[in-house]
Amino acid sequence: MNVKKYSIAWTKQETLKSILLFFLHFVLLSGIAALLLLYDKFGNLGQHMEQHGANYLYALFCTFLLTTIMYFYFLFENKEIISSGKNITLIFFVLDLYLIMSYLLEQKIDIYARPVAFVALMIFVLVGRREAIFLNIISALLMFIIDTFVAPGTEIRNEYYSSLIISFSAGMIAIFFCDKAKTRFRVVGIGVLIVIPIDLIIFLLELSTLVNRGEVLVGEMPAFEGILTRMGYGLFGGVMSTVFFLAILPIFESAFNCLTVFRLRELTSSDAKILKKLKDEAPGTYNHSMMVAQLAEASAAALYHDVGKLHEPEHFTENQGAYNLHDELTPELSADIIRSHAKDGYMLIKNSHLPDFLADVAIQHHGTMPIRYFYAKALKMTDGELNIEDFSYLGPKPQTKVAAIIMIADAAEAAVRATNSRKPEDAERAIRAVIEERMDLEQFAECDITIGDLTKIRMALVNTLTGVYHHRIKYPNIKYKRNEDGSTKGENV
Repeated sequence: MNVKKYSIAWTKQETLKSILLFFLHFVLLSGIAALLLLYDKFGNLGQHMEQHGANYLYALFCTFLLTTIMYFYFLFENKEIISSGKNITLIFFVLDLYLIMSYLLEQKIDIYARPVAFVALMIFVLVGRREAIFLNIISALLMFIIDTFVAPGTEIRNEYYSSLIISFSAGMIAIFFCDKAKTRFRVVGIGVLIVIPIDLIIFLLELSTLVNRGEVLVGEMPAFEGILTRMGYGLFGGVMSTVFFLAILPIFESAFNCLTVFRLRELTSSDAKILKKLKDEAPGTYNHSMMVAQLAEASAAALYHDVGKLHEPEHFTENQGAYNLHDELTPELSADIIRSHAKDGYMLIKNSHLPDFLADVAIQHHGTMPIRYFYAKALKMTDGELNIEDFSYLGPKPQTKVAAIIMIADAAEAAVRATNSRKPEDAERAIRAVIEERMDLEQFAECDITIGDLTKIRMALVNTLTGVYHHRIKYPNIKYKRNEDGSTKGENV
């Protein structure tokens, strides 16, 4: 069994903070539900509450119970969610929005017009699969509670049971197929796909209702047209699930700084603002980043890992010509300029409101490695002892496997290029030295990368780099001459 572990320091203060946030969002969720259900009953609120107050109280208790179950689920299954107020707010905002949209569409159109897969799609893309499955169940039960215990009567209760099944099944199908939806067009295709179970359930429910009432379909076109109409509402609800998802997702991506497959496409586009600036002002760094992205197969993080070099691009070798600015600087100052690009990249990404994941990789991809060139240069200039930390990156060390992979790919690309050899054995030797040096300096001590992972990374880099820097045959030098008759003749030079 694959168990996901989180190294989160969980103090009493953090526990109380997460409980308080959950309670506040429960109050907000309950308040939204109450306002939606009672907004047209304020004129005779006292009489209405006297008749239906017990139902509202029961619905409130059930909502509180669902919120408590949510808290304990995340406490035991994914503590990372409730360790962040941002994540808690994101989840409840999705539920709040679904509640509002579902109620309004039911009131204005039909109960089957609800965007039943909205929660499943949003949570799957913004948080993850397991959380999407769980919250899809929670959202279906939440609407069922509101429908059942705050219903004005019992004459249409069958629709509420049907709506529960529709919400659950449509959300689950959306989750199962969402992995394959890499474009917006395919997401709309999911909306069309979930219409199948929705309309099948509607058809069977309406058909059984007509049969129970003794109504005959043959020759009874109005009844049959009623079924088709409600199935049309089901089609509307399925498709609108994806339409609302695509329309609202960018707002959540920006507000909660989430990295999604759609935002990844935007971030890795050559038209992305920072990458375009990197290409114009530091073309050498841009080409290096493109190569590292190809090697690491984590293109967004790799493309942005060196954007801090935009601060002083001319001080980095790949952007220099024949003149090296560091010839005029002390080794200490040079080392400080070089290592500052990790923190500068972190700040640039954060200030540009890009995902934290990119910023973390930018500041972690050199870990606490020494800057060997300037440390060696300083050793030649002094007889005393030098503190190697004055010539080392400030860290932190890689905290994730992706950051570790980019650390290796970043150094491996430069190391193989420096060998001026195109032989696989020479590339393998250079990459092995890069990995072993980082292991000796305990650069992977704070992430979950294994020896097996490092072996796979080494072999993948060897194959890729020897493919990129492969040996080319030497073409013969031929001089071409045109004969008087117009034909061409070649001669070896």
